[in-house]
Amino acid sequence: MKLNFLKPKKGSKKKKLRLGRGQGSGKGGTCGRGHKGAKSRSGYSKKFGFEGGQMPIQRRIPKFGFKNSHRKKYSVMNLDTLQKLVDKEKISNIINKKTFLDNHLVKKYDSIKILAGKEILRHSLIITASKFSKKAMNCIKQAGGKALFIKENE
Repeated sequence: MKLNFLKPKKGSKKKKLRLGRGQGSGKGGTCGRGHKGAKSRSGYSKKFGFEGGQMPIQRRIPKFGFKNSHRKKYSVMNLDTLQKLVDKEKISNIINKKTFLDNHLVKKYDSIKILAGKEILRHSLIITASKFSKKAMNCIKQAGGKALFIKENE
C-alpha cells in the first residue's frame, strides 16, 4: 500500500455548493439571499446581540451584584456535631481531615471551617481544620483542647 493510492471513503466527501451559476442549479439569481437589504450584500455582519433596533435583552434585564469566581468555599462543621460524634464513640479526641472523610462529613477536596454550636464542648479535642471562628477557638481552649490549622494545598 502506498500513500498516493489512498482515497476517502465513498460518500464521505461532498461537493461544494456553487452559488450563482444559473437558475437550473436551484441557487441562481439571488443565491439564496433573498431580495435587497443588508443581509443580501457582501460584507454584512450584524453586531452580536443586535435585535433590529429594539432594546436588546442584555440591556432590558436589570443587573444585580457580581459573582466572585475566586471565592474560597468552606464545608462548615459545628462543635456540637463533633461533641455528639465523640459521645457516640464514632471519633476519637484527635480530629483531622481523614476523620471527617471517614464519617462522610465533608468531601475530598473541601476546606473545613469549624464553628461554635449552641452546646458547650465537654471533651478536650485536638482539631485540625482550615479555619476556625473566634467563638469556636475559645470553646476548644476552654475545654482544654487545641485548634490546629491545615495548609490549603494539603
